[in-house]
Order: sequence, then C-alpha cells, then structure tokens
Amino acid sequence: MRLERDVPIGPMTTYRVGGAAALFIHVESEADVAEACAIVAERGVDVLVVGKGSNLLVADEGFDGLAVMLGDAFADVRIDDATVTAGGAAFLPVVARRTAAAALTGFEWAVGVPGSVGGAVRMNAGGHGSDMAAVVARVRVVDLATGDDGWMAASALAFGYRRSSIGPTQLVLEAELSLGAGDRAAADAEINEIVRWRRENQPGGQNAGSVFTNPPGDSAGRLIDATGCRGLRVGSAVVSEKHANFFIADPGGRAADVRALMTTVQQRVQAAHGVWLEPETRLVGFANPRVELES
Repeated sequence: MRLERDVPIGPMTTYRVGGAAALFIHVESEADVAEACAIVAERGVDVLVVGKGSNLLVADEGFDGLAVMLGDAFADVRIDDATVTAGGAAFLPVVARRTAAAALTGFEWAVGVPGSVGGAVRMNAGGHGSDMAAVVARVRVVDLATGDDGWMAASALAFGYRRSSIGPTQLVLEAELSLGAGDRAAADAEINEIVRWRRENQPGGQNAGSVFTNPPGDSAGRLIDATGCRGLRVGSAVVSEKHANFFIADPGGRAADVRALMTTVQQRVQAAHGVWLEPETRLVGFANPRVELES
C-alpha cells in the first residue's frame, strides 16, 4: 500500500464532480488494513471510506483528511448453502446476480443499487421493498482509529431507514448475508423486472441516485415535483425531468452547484409543504453540510 497525496476523489464518485483528498490509500490486503490503522492513529486525521462513490458528493475544495478505498482483494463472494459472505468492496449488482444464479432469494433488489456491500451496510441501502437490514446476519468491521477488528451481529448495527451505527472510521471488510432457498428462474425474472423498471423510471447521466430520503408517509420525489422543481437548474446541476429526486451534474460541472441545487429544493419544499428534506447523499468536505431554511 502506498500513501498518496492530493488524489482527486470527486471523479471516483458517480456525480464525477468535486475535488481531491489530502491523503489517499488503496487497501489491497490485510497488511494494508493494519497499515491504514497505523496511519490514522499516528496522524489523527478524519477518515472517508469511498466505496463505489455512488452516494457521495465531494466539495470542489476536496476533503482534508484520509480517503480509503478497498481493493479487489475485498470483493470476493462466497456461497455456502443459503449463507453468502461478501467482501466490503463487492459490487451489489454482482452479488445479486451471483445469489440468483445459486437459486437464492432475498437479494434481487440489490441489482439496481450501484454501490459496494460495505457502503450498503453503512447506509442500510435498499429498494423494491427490502434492504440490507433484512438480510445481514453479521459484519466484520475494523475501526481504523482504534484498530479494533471483529464481527458484529446485525442486532448491534442499529439499522434504521438509510442508516446504521457504522461510524466514519469503521471499515466494513465482510458481510455475512442470510438468504432463502428459491428458484433460479424466478430470481432471474425478478432481477430482469427490476432492471427494466429502473431503466424506464430513473435517469442516466452523472447522478448519485436518490438525493433525499423519503419523509414518513410521503415521497421526496413527489414533494419536489409538486413544488414545481422538476427541471430546475442551478449552474451545472439540474433536477431530472425523469425522476425529481435525482439530480444530474453536467460533465465538467461543479459540486457547489449540486449542493446549491439541493439547498434550493429543500427550501422550496419546506416553504410549500412544511417538510424539510433530509439528504440521502453524503456531503463530504462542505463547511456546512446542513443548510437550514433561510428566514
């Protein structure tokens, strides 16, 4: 493992905008994990686990800390009957298709989530009526700040809607999933239907999926649409015409424009409906990650 400086991490995200991390390490082995722990302990820096970058917006000014990315050595998927052990860097759609091919059910929904297993555990990713909380049995977590390394039961993860107890310095190296015995043809058919639905209902381009979490009993996309924000543009960022809870960044655009668009939409929805939309997108390197309604 080599510690690098001023590595652009904005282009590693699905928004493909934003700046560099002051420090960056690519973890490719267990020895690298130990070395990463030593670096964090020695320098006392803030830590960002990048994953697949599908839920991050990095400020144009970058991240003044250590960005960590797991390599392919942590992307293995092992299947033993209905128990699946997936590395933290495993790509969710790959795990979904592998488990369907093994005639297992319960993870088909993940084919439409372009993230890593580790990131999905941290944010309790989900869709199509299920989420990680429904399938995770336990996870192996290393705390880069303390060096603690061990397995945590799902009951210790405090799963909630798009959240868990996994902290910023904790690195999910493996997740053990408990799935059900199913029918391969049925699982493949469900995967194909999810892929079809997403292509028809969600936009392409440079985006990070749902920008805001759904408020209780409602849909963030519905509220944004009802406020007249579909197609709203701020600089190089625009609310998708296809799905109002997806924001698209122009090629060569600015993270500041995406952030400003988020704030504008939050304020307009608050003014029109009395609901403050909470970001599902993680904001990295911004001076004020939460901007309240202007008085």
